[in-house]
Amino acid sequence: MIITRTPFRVSLFGGGTDYPAWYLENGGAVIGTTIDKYCYLSIRKLPPFFEHKHRIVYSNIENVTEASQIAHPAVRGVMTEYPTDYGIEVHHFSDLPARSGLGSSSAFTVGLINAIRALEGKISSAQFLGREAIRIEQEIIKEKVGSQDQIWAAHGNTNFIKFNQSGRIDVSKLIMRHGSHSLLNDHILLFFTGFTRIAETIAVKQIENVKRKHQQLKTLYQMALEARSVLQSKEPEFHQIGLMLNDAWQLKRELADGISTPEIDDIYEAGIRAGALGGKLLGAGGGGFMMFFAPPENHNAIRKALSNLIHVNCNIGSEGSKVVTYEPSS
Repeated sequence: MIITRTPFRVSLFGGGTDYPAWYLENGGAVIGTTIDKYCYLSIRKLPPFFEHKHRIVYSNIENVTEASQIAHPAVRGVMTEYPTDYGIEVHHFSDLPARSGLGSSSAFTVGLINAIRALEGKISSAQFLGREAIRIEQEIIKEKVGSQDQIWAAHGNTNFIKFNQSGRIDVSKLIMRHGSHSLLNDHILLFFTGFTRIAETIAVKQIENVKRKHQQLKTLYQMALEARSVLQSKEPEFHQIGLMLNDAWQLKRELADGISTPEIDDIYEAGIRAGALGGKLLGAGGGGFMMFFAPPENHNAIRKALSNLIHVNCNIGSEGSKVVTYEPSS
Protein backbone atom coordinates (compact mmCIF):
# COMPACT_ATOMS: atom_id res chain seq x y z
CA MET A 1 0.00 0.00 0.00
CA ILE A 2 1.30 3.43 -1.00
CA ILE A 3 -0.41 6.61 0.25
CA THR A 4 0.50 10.07 -1.03
CA ARG A 5 -0.52 13.40 0.48
CA THR A 6 -0.60 16.40 -1.83
CA PRO A 7 -1.52 19.95 -0.77
CA PHE A 8 -4.09 22.35 -2.13
CA ARG A 9 -3.08 25.93 -2.83
CA VAL A 10 -4.21 29.53 -2.47
CA SER A 11 -3.12 31.77 -5.34
CA LEU A 12 -2.59 35.43 -4.53
CA PHE A 13 -1.26 37.27 -7.58
CA GLY A 14 -0.58 36.60 -11.25
CA GLY A 15 -3.31 34.07 -12.03
CA GLY A 16 -4.00 33.99 -15.76
CA THR A 17 -0.35 34.57 -16.72
CA ASP A 18 0.36 30.87 -16.13
CA TYR A 19 -1.45 29.73 -19.28
CA PRO A 20 1.06 28.60 -21.94
CA ALA A 21 -0.82 30.61 -24.56
CA TRP A 22 0.26 33.70 -22.60
CA TYR A 23 3.62 32.99 -20.99
CA LEU A 24 5.30 31.33 -23.97
CA GLU A 25 4.99 34.69 -25.71
CA ASN A 26 5.06 37.15 -22.83
CA GLY A 27 6.37 35.43 -19.71
CA GLY A 28 4.33 35.14 -16.52
CA ALA A 29 4.59 34.96 -12.75
CA VAL A 30 2.43 34.00 -9.78
CA ILE A 31 2.66 34.36 -6.03
CA GLY A 32 0.77 32.11 -3.67
CA THR A 33 1.04 29.37 -1.10
CA THR A 34 -0.04 25.85 -0.34
CA ILE A 35 -2.28 25.18 2.66
CA ASP A 36 -2.62 22.35 5.17
CA LYS A 37 -5.55 20.79 3.36
CA TYR A 38 -4.78 17.80 1.18
CA CYS A 39 -5.66 15.29 -1.51
CA TYR A 40 -4.84 11.71 -0.43
CA LEU A 41 -4.40 8.81 -2.82
CA SER A 42 -3.84 5.20 -1.86
CA ILE A 43 -2.62 2.70 -4.41
CA ARG A 44 -1.83 -0.99 -4.28
CA LYS A 45 -1.33 -3.96 -6.54
CA LEU A 46 -4.71 -5.59 -7.02
CA PRO A 47 -4.76 -9.35 -6.37
CA PRO A 48 -5.58 -11.33 -9.56
CA PHE A 49 -8.83 -12.81 -8.27
CA PHE A 50 -11.31 -10.46 -9.92
CA GLU A 51 -12.92 -10.13 -13.31
CA HIS A 52 -11.53 -6.60 -13.56
CA LYS A 53 -7.85 -5.70 -13.68
CA HIS A 54 -8.03 -2.14 -12.25
CA ARG A 55 -10.32 -0.63 -9.62
CA ILE A 56 -10.59 3.16 -9.25
CA VAL A 57 -12.56 4.62 -6.35
CA TYR A 58 -13.39 8.35 -6.18
CA SER A 59 -16.85 9.92 -6.37
CA ASN A 60 -17.52 7.02 -8.77
CA ILE A 61 -16.26 3.44 -8.74
CA GLU A 62 -14.69 2.05 -11.90
CA ASN A 63 -13.80 -1.60 -12.48
CA VAL A 64 -12.04 -2.03 -15.82
CA THR A 65 -9.90 -4.55 -17.66
CA GLU A 66 -7.69 -1.98 -19.44
CA ALA A 67 -6.37 1.44 -18.40
CA SER A 68 -7.71 2.93 -21.65
CA GLN A 69 -11.25 2.13 -20.44
CA ILE A 70 -10.98 4.36 -17.36
CA ALA A 71 -13.40 7.29 -17.51
CA HIS A 72 -11.54 9.53 -15.04
CA PRO A 73 -9.27 11.52 -17.40
CA ALA A 74 -6.33 12.06 -15.02
CA VAL A 75 -6.28 8.42 -13.90
CA ARG A 76 -6.54 7.23 -17.49
CA GLY A 77 -3.77 9.60 -18.56
CA VAL A 78 -1.37 8.66 -15.78
CA MET A 79 -1.99 4.93 -15.98
CA THR A 80 -1.60 4.81 -19.76
CA GLU A 81 1.65 6.77 -19.47
CA TYR A 82 2.84 4.49 -16.66
CA PRO A 83 1.55 1.04 -17.67
CA THR A 84 1.99 -1.96 -15.41
CA ASP A 85 1.69 -5.69 -16.11
CA TYR A 86 -0.34 -6.08 -12.90
CA GLY A 87 -3.67 -4.70 -11.71
CA ILE A 88 -3.91 -1.54 -9.61
CA GLU A 89 -6.44 -0.32 -7.08
CA VAL A 90 -6.64 3.43 -6.44
CA HIS A 91 -8.66 5.19 -3.74
CA HIS A 92 -9.06 8.97 -3.52
CA PHE A 93 -10.11 10.96 -0.47
CA SER A 94 -9.78 14.65 0.24
CA ASP A 95 -10.04 17.32 2.95
CA LEU A 96 -12.03 19.66 0.69
CA PRO A 97 -14.46 19.29 -2.22
CA ALA A 98 -13.33 19.00 -5.82
CA ARG A 99 -13.87 21.82 -8.31
CA SER A 100 -13.38 24.39 -5.58
CA GLY A 101 -10.62 26.61 -6.98
CA LEU A 102 -7.83 25.27 -4.77
CA GLY A 103 -5.97 23.30 -7.42
CA SER A 104 -7.60 20.01 -6.48
CA SER A 105 -7.45 18.50 -9.97
CA SER A 106 -3.72 19.05 -10.29
CA ALA A 107 -3.13 17.88 -6.71
CA PHE A 108 -4.85 14.65 -7.76
CA THR A 109 -2.64 14.28 -10.84
CA VAL A 110 0.58 15.05 -8.98
CA GLY A 111 -0.34 12.70 -6.12
CA LEU A 112 -1.19 9.87 -8.51
CA ILE A 113 2.07 10.19 -10.44
CA ASN A 114 3.95 10.19 -7.14
CA ALA A 115 2.04 7.10 -5.94
CA ILE A 116 2.28 4.97 -9.06
CA ARG A 117 6.02 5.64 -9.39
CA ALA A 118 6.51 4.82 -5.70
CA LEU A 119 4.71 1.52 -6.30
CA GLU A 120 7.45 0.79 -8.83
CA GLY A 121 10.12 1.75 -6.27
CA LYS A 122 10.88 5.12 -7.86
CA ILE A 123 11.48 8.39 -5.99
CA SER A 124 10.06 11.51 -7.70
CA SER A 125 11.51 14.98 -7.23
CA ALA A 126 9.26 18.01 -6.95
CA GLN A 127 10.65 19.32 -10.24
CA PHE A 128 9.78 16.07 -11.99
CA LEU A 129 6.29 15.81 -10.51
CA GLY A 130 5.34 19.36 -11.44
CA ARG A 131 6.52 19.18 -15.03
CA GLU A 132 5.16 15.66 -15.56
CA ALA A 133 1.72 16.67 -14.26
CA ILE A 134 1.73 19.67 -16.61
CA ARG A 135 2.64 17.39 -19.53
CA ILE A 136 -0.07 14.86 -18.76
CA GLU A 137 -2.81 17.43 -18.16
CA GLN A 138 -1.99 19.70 -21.10
CA GLU A 139 -0.60 17.26 -23.69
CA ILE A 140 -1.98 13.80 -22.91
CA ILE A 141 -5.52 14.45 -21.71
CA LYS A 142 -5.67 17.84 -23.48
CA GLU A 143 -7.14 19.87 -20.63
CA LYS A 144 -7.22 23.65 -21.06
CA VAL A 145 -5.47 24.41 -17.78
CA GLY A 146 -2.66 26.64 -16.60
CA SER A 147 0.72 25.59 -15.23
CA GLN A 148 0.73 26.88 -11.67
CA ASP A 149 -1.43 24.34 -9.82
CA GLN A 150 0.80 21.40 -10.69
CA ILE A 151 3.87 23.31 -9.45
CA TRP A 152 2.21 24.23 -6.14
CA ALA A 153 1.11 20.65 -5.58
CA ALA A 154 4.57 19.29 -6.26
CA HIS A 155 6.72 21.89 -4.50
CA GLY A 156 4.56 23.18 -1.66
CA ASN A 157 5.54 26.29 0.36
CA THR A 158 4.94 30.01 -0.18
CA ASN A 159 6.57 30.82 -3.49
CA PHE A 160 7.18 33.13 -6.39
CA ILE A 161 6.87 31.09 -9.59
CA LYS A 162 8.17 32.50 -12.86
CA PHE A 163 7.03 31.16 -16.23
CA ASN A 164 9.63 31.90 -18.88
CA GLN A 165 9.03 32.34 -22.60
CA SER A 166 11.39 29.41 -23.16
CA GLY A 167 8.98 27.19 -21.22
CA ARG A 168 11.28 26.92 -18.19
CA ILE A 169 9.55 27.31 -14.84
CA ASP A 170 11.51 28.76 -11.92
CA VAL A 171 10.28 28.23 -8.36
CA SER A 172 11.62 30.54 -5.65
CA LYS A 173 10.58 30.29 -2.04
CA LEU A 174 9.62 33.71 -0.64
CA ILE A 175 12.31 34.68 1.84
CA MET A 176 10.45 36.79 4.36
CA ARG A 177 11.50 38.54 7.52
CA HIS A 178 11.00 36.55 10.73
CA GLY A 179 7.33 36.77 11.70
CA SER A 180 6.11 38.04 8.32
CA HIS A 181 5.05 34.59 7.12
CA SER A 182 2.92 34.16 10.25
CA LEU A 183 1.38 37.60 9.71
CA LEU A 184 0.56 36.71 6.12
CA ASN A 185 -1.07 33.52 7.37
CA ASP A 186 -3.09 35.48 9.94
CA HIS A 187 -4.53 37.81 7.28
CA ILE A 188 -6.09 35.05 5.15
CA LEU A 189 -9.68 33.84 5.46
CA LEU A 190 -11.24 31.10 3.33
CA PHE A 191 -14.95 30.60 2.71
CA PHE A 192 -16.66 27.98 0.58
CA THR A 193 -19.22 29.68 -1.66
CA GLY A 194 -21.25 26.50 -2.06
CA PHE A 195 -20.90 26.68 -5.82
CA THR A 196 -18.69 24.22 -7.69
CA ARG A 197 -17.57 24.57 -11.28
CA ILE A 198 -15.42 22.96 -13.94
CA ALA A 199 -12.34 25.18 -14.24
CA GLU A 200 -11.66 24.18 -17.85
CA THR A 201 -14.94 25.72 -19.03
CA ILE A 202 -13.88 29.17 -17.84
CA ALA A 203 -10.21 28.62 -18.68
CA VAL A 204 -11.13 28.08 -22.33
CA LYS A 205 -12.74 31.52 -22.39
CA GLN A 206 -9.65 33.08 -20.79
CA ILE A 207 -7.33 31.43 -23.31
CA GLU A 208 -9.50 32.62 -26.19
CA ASN A 209 -9.32 36.15 -24.77
CA VAL A 210 -5.53 36.27 -24.28
CA LYS A 211 -4.84 38.59 -27.22
CA ARG A 212 -7.77 40.87 -26.38
CA LYS A 213 -6.89 41.08 -22.67
CA HIS A 214 -3.19 41.82 -23.12
CA GLN A 215 -3.12 44.89 -20.87
CA GLN A 216 -5.00 43.20 -18.02
CA LEU A 217 -2.66 40.19 -18.06
CA LYS A 218 0.42 42.41 -18.26
CA THR A 219 -0.83 44.33 -15.22
CA LEU A 220 -1.51 41.09 -13.30
CA TYR A 221 2.05 39.99 -14.06
CA GLN A 222 3.47 43.28 -12.78
CA MET A 223 1.36 42.97 -9.63
CA ALA A 224 2.98 39.60 -8.89
CA LEU A 225 6.40 41.24 -9.15
CA GLU A 226 5.32 44.12 -6.91
CA ALA A 227 3.76 41.79 -4.34
CA ARG A 228 7.02 39.84 -4.13
CA SER A 229 8.90 43.04 -3.32
CA VAL A 230 6.37 44.04 -0.67
CA LEU A 231 6.30 40.65 1.05
CA GLN A 232 10.08 40.32 1.09
CA SER A 233 10.68 43.85 2.42
CA LYS A 234 11.92 44.46 5.96
CA GLU A 235 8.49 45.62 7.09
CA PRO A 236 5.82 44.30 4.69
CA GLU A 237 2.82 46.56 4.24
CA PHE A 238 0.03 44.01 4.53
CA HIS A 239 -2.53 46.78 4.07
CA GLN A 240 -1.01 47.36 0.62
CA ILE A 241 -1.22 43.64 -0.19
CA GLY A 242 -4.93 43.70 0.64
CA LEU A 243 -5.61 46.69 -1.59
CA MET A 244 -3.59 45.11 -4.40
CA LEU A 245 -5.68 41.94 -4.10
CA ASN A 246 -8.81 44.02 -4.52
CA ASP A 247 -7.38 45.63 -7.67
CA ALA A 248 -6.27 42.24 -9.01
CA TRP A 249 -9.74 40.76 -8.46
CA GLN A 250 -11.35 43.60 -10.40
CA LEU A 251 -8.89 42.98 -13.25
CA LYS A 252 -9.43 39.23 -13.19
CA ARG A 253 -13.19 39.73 -13.54
CA GLU A 254 -12.49 41.33 -16.92
CA LEU A 255 -10.64 38.33 -18.36
CA ALA A 256 -13.73 36.31 -19.31
CA ASP A 257 -17.46 36.01 -18.79
CA GLY A 258 -18.38 33.68 -15.93
CA ILE A 259 -15.39 34.40 -13.70
CA SER A 260 -17.77 36.09 -11.30
CA THR A 261 -21.55 35.97 -10.83
CA PRO A 262 -24.01 38.24 -9.04
CA GLU A 263 -24.05 35.79 -6.10
CA ILE A 264 -20.25 35.82 -5.87
CA ASP A 265 -20.19 39.61 -6.15
CA ASP A 266 -22.60 39.79 -3.21
CA ILE A 267 -20.31 37.56 -1.13
CA TYR A 268 -17.29 39.66 -1.98
CA GLU A 269 -19.00 42.95 -1.21
CA ALA A 270 -20.26 41.62 2.14
CA GLY A 271 -16.71 40.67 3.09
CA ILE A 272 -15.36 44.09 2.13
CA ARG A 273 -18.09 45.88 4.10
CA ALA A 274 -17.23 43.76 7.14
CA GLY A 275 -13.58 44.82 7.10
CA ALA A 276 -11.67 42.88 4.44
CA LEU A 277 -9.05 44.87 2.56
CA GLY A 278 -9.38 42.74 -0.54
CA GLY A 279 -9.77 39.20 -1.73
CA LYS A 280 -10.53 37.03 -4.71
CA LEU A 281 -12.35 33.99 -5.91
CA LEU A 282 -9.74 31.25 -6.10
CA GLY A 283 -9.07 29.30 -9.26
CA ALA A 284 -10.42 30.00 -12.72
CA GLY A 285 -13.66 31.47 -11.40
CA GLY A 286 -17.35 30.72 -11.34
CA GLY A 287 -17.45 29.20 -7.85
CA GLY A 288 -15.43 27.39 -5.24
CA PHE A 289 -13.59 29.20 -2.44
CA MET A 290 -13.50 32.91 -1.76
CA MET A 291 -10.36 34.18 -0.08
CA PHE A 292 -10.41 37.39 1.93
CA PHE A 293 -7.41 39.33 3.15
CA ALA A 294 -8.02 41.24 6.35
CA PRO A 295 -6.34 42.28 9.62
CA PRO A 296 -6.93 39.57 12.24
CA GLU A 297 -8.99 41.94 14.41
CA ASN A 298 -11.60 42.12 11.60
CA HIS A 299 -11.98 38.36 11.12
CA ASN A 300 -14.84 37.88 13.58
CA ALA A 301 -16.90 40.57 11.85
CA ILE A 302 -16.25 39.00 8.45
CA ARG A 303 -17.18 35.51 9.66
CA LYS A 304 -20.37 36.94 11.15
CA ALA A 305 -21.26 38.75 7.93
CA LEU A 306 -20.75 35.49 5.99
CA SER A 307 -22.19 33.13 8.58
CA ASN A 308 -24.24 31.39 5.86
CA LEU A 309 -20.98 30.14 4.29
CA ILE A 310 -18.56 27.48 5.51
CA HIS A 311 -15.41 29.04 6.94
CA VAL A 312 -12.31 26.83 6.62
CA ASN A 313 -9.42 27.28 9.03
CA CYS A 314 -6.06 26.69 7.38
CA ASN A 315 -2.38 27.41 7.67
CA ILE A 316 -0.16 28.32 4.74
CA GLY A 317 3.19 27.00 3.52
CA SER A 318 2.58 23.24 3.70
CA GLU A 319 5.10 20.93 2.03
CA GLY A 320 4.60 19.50 -1.43
CA SER A 321 3.42 16.04 -2.46
CA LYS A 322 4.97 13.27 -0.41
CA VAL A 323 4.64 9.56 0.19
CA VAL A 324 3.26 9.23 3.73
CA THR A 325 2.84 5.44 3.72
CA TYR A 326 5.22 3.11 1.92
CA GLU A 327 4.40 -0.58 2.20
CA PRO A 328 4.78 -1.82 -1.36
CA SER A 329 4.35 -5.49 -0.51
CA SER A 330 1.12 -5.10 1.50
